[in-house]
Amino acid sequence: MIDSASYPRLSRIQTPDDLRRFDESELVAVAEELRAYLIESVGKSGGHFAAGLGVIELTVALHYLFNTPVDQLVWDVGHQTYPHKILTGRRDTIHTVKQKDGVAPFPKREESEYDTFGVGHSSTSISAALGMAIARQRQGDTRKAVAVIGDGAMTAGMAFEALAHAGGMDDEPNVLVILNDNNMSISEAVGGLTKMLGRATASRTLNALREGGKKILGDKRNSPPARFVKRWEEQWKGMFVPSTAFEQMGFHYTGPIDGHDLPLLLSTLARLKDAKGPQLLHIMTTKGKGYEPAEDDQIGYHAVGPFDPSKGLPAKGAPKKPTYTDIFSDWLCDAAAAEPLLMGITPAMREGSGLVRFSKEYPERYFDVAIAEQHAVTLAAGMATQGAKPVVAIYSTFLQRAYDQLVHDVAIQDLDVLFAIDRAGVVGPDGATHAGNLDLSFMRCVPNMLIMAPGDEAECRQMLSTGLQYKGPAAVRYPRGTGPGAAIGNDLSTLEIGKAQLRHAGSRIALLAFGATVPAAEQVGRELGLSVVNMRFIKPLDKAMLLELARTHDGFVTIEDNVVAGGAGSGVSELLNAEAVTMPMLHLGLPDGYQHHASREDLLAEAGIDASGIRAALLKRWPKLKDTAAPLSAAS
Repeated sequence: MIDSASYPRLSRIQTPDDLRRFDESELVAVAEELRAYLIESVGKSGGHFAAGLGVIELTVALHYLFNTPVDQLVWDVGHQTYPHKILTGRRDTIHTVKQKDGVAPFPKREESEYDTFGVGHSSTSISAALGMAIARQRQGDTRKAVAVIGDGAMTAGMAFEALAHAGGMDDEPNVLVILNDNNMSISEAVGGLTKMLGRATASRTLNALREGGKKILGDKRNSPPARFVKRWEEQWKGMFVPSTAFEQMGFHYTGPIDGHDLPLLLSTLARLKDAKGPQLLHIMTTKGKGYEPAEDDQIGYHAVGPFDPSKGLPAKGAPKKPTYTDIFSDWLCDAAAAEPLLMGITPAMREGSGLVRFSKEYPERYFDVAIAEQHAVTLAAGMATQGAKPVVAIYSTFLQRAYDQLVHDVAIQDLDVLFAIDRAGVVGPDGATHAGNLDLSFMRCVPNMLIMAPGDEAECRQMLSTGLQYKGPAAVRYPRGTGPGAAIGNDLSTLEIGKAQLRHAGSRIALLAFGATVPAAEQVGRELGLSVVNMRFIKPLDKAMLLELARTHDGFVTIEDNVVAGGAGSGVSELLNAEAVTMPMLHLGLPDGYQHHASREDLLAEAGIDASGIRAALLKRWPKLKDTAAPLSAAS
C-alpha cells in the first residue's frame, strides 16, 4: 500500500475522478508525488522507466481536464503509460508490473476501461483514435479522442498515413494528437523528421505573435484580415518550425510548448479540449525527467531491473556467458571485416538487436531507419539488387510488420537478404505484443526462404555465416537471453544446408527438436533412452534423416518454441505424408492463443516445452516409456 505520509495527495487518488477533486493549484504537487512514486515503485519491480518520467505532467493534465474514460486517451508505445496506470486504479499494484498475474507493461483493454486500445508496438495511436472519433461522430457522440504519440513513434509511416487520412476528411473528425517530442525512441531518434522537429524551439516567438493576433483580429477563418494573417503565418512558420507540414495535412498545429510546464499544459489543453476538427499539440519533453541518472543516460534507463533509486543502476558485471544477441553482435563485426559488401540495417533497435559495436566500427555500413520495419526490409532488397549483402537485425514481433515486404520485395525476387531474428519464440515479461511465437509459421510458407534455428551458441554463429553465404533470402531466428553454454569459435564456418544433427542415438521414439528446445529435449531423451535430433533447419528439412528415423522408430515428437499451427512440426507431418509414411506423431509447441506476461521460464513450463513438460507429454502418450526396455506398439 502507498504511504500516505510520503504521498499525501497521491494516496487519495484511486481514479481520475479523485484527481479532479483537487484544486488546480495543487496539481504541481500531485505531479511531484507521482514522479517520486514512479521512481520508488519501478525501483522495486523493474520495468519501463525513463519514458514514464517524461510524461508525468502530461498525464496529470490529461486526466484532470478530460473526462476519462468517457473521453478516450490512446497511448502510443506503451513504455510511457506507467503514470497513467498509477492514476487509473493500479497505483497499489504497479510494483507487480511484468510479473505473472501482475500489471501488464503496456495498455491492455482487458485490464482497465482506461486502457482504450492495446499497444506494445509504436505508431498506432493516431489511427486508433481516428477510428474512435469517426465511429462516435457517426453516432452523434461528441466525446473526445486523444492520441498521445511519442518516443520516436512519429517516424513510422503508419503515423503519417493516419495524419493524411484525418486531415483530408471533409467531415473533420474531432481528434487531438499530442506529439510528445523527446528526440528519443529506445535509442536516439533518427531521420529527417527528427531534424525537422529539432528546429521547433524557434517557434515560441511566432506562436506568441499568432495568439496575440487572434486577440486583435479574432479567430474567424473567413474574415479577410484573418485570411491574410493566416497566409503570412504559414510563410513565416515554414522558415522556422515544422508546423507547416502538419497544417498542410489538415491539422491545426499548436506548439511547441514545454511539456513539463504543468500550468501551461493545462491552459493549452483547456483551449484545445473543445476545439473542432483535427488538432495537433506539439510538446517538448525530456525522457527521464526528474531523475538525474535517467536524464543523463536515457538509453540505459529506458527499461530497468530492480534498483536502488538512491544509488542508480548497479554497475554491470561481466556476463557469465554471452547472450544470443551478443553472439550476433560479434559475428556481424567479424563478418563485415571479411565481407566488404555487408550492410547492417535496424529499425530503431540498435541496442536491443546488438548493433552498437557495428555502428561504431562500420558507421558507413550501418543504417538505422527509425521505426520503419517495412522500409528496412525493402531497403535491404534494393541493396541486394546491387550486389550488397544486407543483414536485417530485427525482433521477431517487429518482422510481422514487414511481412508483405518479406514476401513481395525479397522472396519473390529471390534476393540475398539475411534476417537476423532476435527475441524469437517465448520472450516473457513484455507479454503478447512482444512474443516471437509466429515466425516459423509465417515464414515457412514463403517460397525461396532458408530458415534456421540454432540449438546452441556455436550453431547460431555458424547459421549466420550460412545465411550470409546463401544465394537467396535466409533467416536465423534465436531466442532472448543465453543458451546452454556451448563453446563459440571465432571463425566464419558454415553448415551444410538442410542437414540435421543426431544428438543422441536411442530407440522407440525420436524427439525432433528445433532451436531453443534442443537442450530440454536432449535431457529427456537421454533419461528415457530415446533418439534426439537437433533439426537445425526448418526449411528445408533433412528428408533423408527423417525417413531413416521413421523406418527405425515407433513414433515422432516434434518440439518447437513456435505455435504448433503451421510450425516446424507441421512441416515434418507434411513431408511424411508426401512420402506416404504413416506413424504416430506428437507435436509440442506454443498454444493456439496469446501468452500473457510472465518470466520466460514460467511460459515455457505453461506451454509444456520445458524438460518437465516434454517428459509428461511423452509418458501420457506412450506410458510404456517408463520402462526403458519395453517395446512400443503403434497403439501404446
